Amino acid sequence: MEIKELTEKDYSESMKLSMYAFQYKIPEDSIASRIEMLKRHKIIGVWEDDILAAKLHIIPYHIYMNDQEWKMGGVAGVATYPEFRRTGYVKKLIIEALESMRKEEQIVSLLHPFDIGFYRKFGWEVFTENKKLQIEKRDLTFLNGQPGSIKRFQKETHHSDIESVYAQFSKNYMGMLVRDVTWWRNNIYDDGQIAVYYDQSGEPKGYILFEVKERKMDVQEFIALDREARAGLWNFICQHDSMVENISILTSNHELLPYILQQPKVKTEVTPYFMARIVDAEKCLQKYRFNDVTDKVFIHLEDEHAPWNNGSYLIGSGEVKQFKEKQGSNCVQPPQRGVRMDVNSLTALLFGYKRPAELFELGYIKGTESEIAVLEKLFPYSKPFFYDFF
Repeated sequence: MEIKELTEKDYSESMKLSMYAFQYKIPEDSIASRIEMLKRHKIIGVWEDDILAAKLHIIPYHIYMNDQEWKMGGVAGVATYPEFRRTGYVKKLIIEALESMRKEEQIVSLLHPFDIGFYRKFGWEVFTENKKLQIEKRDLTFLNGQPGSIKRFQKETHHSDIESVYAQFSKNYMGMLVRDVTWWRNNIYDDGQIAVYYDQSGEPKGYILFEVKERKMDVQEFIALDREARAGLWNFICQHDSMVENISILTSNHELLPYILQQPKVKTEVTPYFMARIVDAEKCLQKYRFNDVTDKVFIHLEDEHAPWNNGSYLIGSGEVKQFKEKQGSNCVQPPQRGVRMDVNSLTALLFGYKRPAELFELGYIKGTESEIAVLEKLFPYSKPFFYDFF
């Protein structure tokens, strides 16, 4: 058994494994473009006698953490042939991937899990939920008219105004993908359209990405920067009342649209979506924007699969100080007091998915009530969200 990074000559083996494991077929005329895409990935494989037994992709991305951009390693394409399953190969690949991402200064990692419990064992934690609204035609009631206007764009006429709206929206959330124009051109489904709301001064303030097919309107993204855009986009959806019987809207669990509807009692599904993981705890905590409070607290962190994160971190008064698990006799050791948690819980806190008091109540973090109160002061109230898939 050997673990090594795949090169371009190995891409055909990688694609074969993906097609077998995920049960799909890459058309002949798409192979060249797929190879170009794979050149952006770092693919780590386990080889058995020159056979690619298992693999894992790391895709370099950036995400917004409030108004900052953090380097992120997107984990995808994790696959194993059946005859090599339950051998521990995926565990070896994950540990190798964590070490690789740390070297590349990808201080956090995101993935879409086939099984949440499986990836929780390796330190990834759910950090966002999606909300899907199912709306019947009878509920398409217009709101008060808005002074702005709507413009529609086809995929081939992608407009930078859409990027501007998305970027402004994303900076209010934790974890949203930083998109470039290539992403926009390659990730809108074939029949997709975009409707942009402009205010009276001509400024773009919101958009929906949608498809109308077989008397159903499928809104894949609903993004509004203010209440005027929210109402204007809803009214545009209502303008399809002669064309559709049902409307589905995929949006953030924090989206306020249902509240302003005349009939807010619509079928709503809230589903855990993507998972995140801290790769380098010290750099994450140094980069993270805690609230400016004078109180300090120790966090004692456990990370089984990324041992460089193990240790204690003193947080407060605008600074973060790390104490490693093992230090020389002359080094200052952290006290036994402090809050104890694993990397899953710290991830949930940094992304704003859970509050310290919630994790304390659930028993996922240990400490005194006064220490939890300090954590509550330190961590800002944040809204995590993620629209994309990889």
